[in-house]
Amino acid sequence: MAQLSNVTPLFKDLAKIEHDRVACEDCSLYRLCLPLGLHSKDLIQLDKIITRSQTYKRAQPLFEANSKFTSLYIVRSGSFKTTISTNNGREQVTGFYFPGEFIGLDAIHQESYQSTAKSLESSSVCELPFDGLQELGKEMPQLQVQLLTRISKELAGDKSLMLLLGKKTAGEKLASFLLSLSKRFSERGFSAMDFQLSMSRSDIANHLGLAVETVSRVLSRFQEDGLITITSKSISLKDMDKLQLLCG
Repeated sequence: MAQLSNVTPLFKDLAKIEHDRVACEDCSLYRLCLPLGLHSKDLIQLDKIITRSQTYKRAQPLFEANSKFTSLYIVRSGSFKTTISTNNGREQVTGFYFPGEFIGLDAIHQESYQSTAKSLESSSVCELPFDGLQELGKEMPQLQVQLLTRISKELAGDKSLMLLLGKKTAGEKLASFLLSLSKRFSERGFSAMDFQLSMSRSDIANHLGLAVETVSRVLSRFQEDGLITITSKSISLKDMDKLQLLCG
């Protein structure tokens, strides 16, 4: 009986290790996320520092601008937006984030969050304490490579946004924005043609540097031209080729 009592905790430990091991690997976002390329034993160590959040309600803050930077976040479900306040008190939408995407990368250098992040719908995240990531990175070079890759992707996105805001017409901006969403949803295993716009038209207009009326007018024109169909927040891209030509 003594031998059996020793075996039982062993099975429990093995079951816990197995649960930890598959926590990331079984996630549908695995190939888009930080653990990609890590060995199973490394995933177990990474899982130990990850906190998987409860649901954030619509408009609930994930973090506030200028608050102390402690963690990076990866969207598990739903979507978020980030905003900054300009000198005249106006709010500028700086980005939208979907499952598998990192929020808070721009806070690393300043050690404080550079924007306010709020959920656009019922959403959840994985929280990665940065101190823990740094410690693990000393033992896992691949983890450092993955983090650098995500930072590089963020910088590339910033440059694309600068081009979008500075050089394109309203129609080109909207077409580029819709195609960008299409690509991001497709990468996450969702439809590239049919998806939900979780953000408001006001948020889209703010992000693209347009008036809300302009966004509504251009979207209506796209629909009249057979490029898209819109029903409430649902949108279908009907002619990808023409949208691509339109955005240059």
